[in-house]
Amino acid sequence: EKPGVPKGALKQLPSSESKIFAGTKRDWWVYVPAQYRAENPAPVMVFQDGAGYREYVPTVFDNLIAQGDMPITVGIFIQPGLFEGGRSNRSFEYDTLSDQYARFLLEEILPEVEKSVKLRHDPASRATAGASSGGICAFTVAWERPDQFRKVVSHIGSFTSIAYRSNVPNSRGGDLYPTLIRKTPPKPIRVFLQDGSNDLDNSHGNWFLANQQMAAALKFAKYDYKTEW
Repeated sequence: EKPGVPKGALKQLPSSESKIFAGTKRDWWVYVPAQYRAENPAPVMVFQDGAGYREYVPTVFDNLIAQGDMPITVGIFIQPGLFEGGRSNRSFEYDTLSDQYARFLLEEILPEVEKSVKLRHDPASRATAGASSGGICAFTVAWERPDQFRKVVSHIGSFTSIAYRSNVPNSRGGDLYPTLIRKTPPKPIRVFLQDGSNDLDNSHGNWFLANQQMAAALKFAKYDYKTEW
């Protein structure tokens, strides 16, 4: 925190059972900048595994907004769903290659936020972010719905075979993304990838190599992207 910087408000919203991910509930929070005004709908950035991000992102947003380095942006921080008894639905929600999580945001989360905060609806004003499986989830949201989300921040993204199941017909892992990027007409999304050489290497794949493959594919397909290794 910096002296004199207007401080936005972070509020936890009530959890209700999801229809998209049936049987799950989750903790989630919304950050609204001090400079927000209802007459000016705000850009929005959604963070997966939000309990961790909410500890520092509001301060970062406060500072960058006050400095004029980013627009007045609402932050949404969402935890993975939990079933009754506490079993996590994280891997299914985050690692699956489908439009399900994007629909969850568009049909359940954003409408709830807009009951009290007006958001911009142009896709260039919507970003998604996450780490590890949350990182591939952030990418999947934009990949599936570039008409709604066009900016992605992925920290140590799990672009590996976690979602692949040999006994499940047509199951696909995130290691397919470099191939899909190369063989699909480019989508109007911007991507930030961060990873390091000491990341995981296990039966699902090598995280650092997977992220480098992503970067190579994005370069080949002429995407707007940036990497930090």
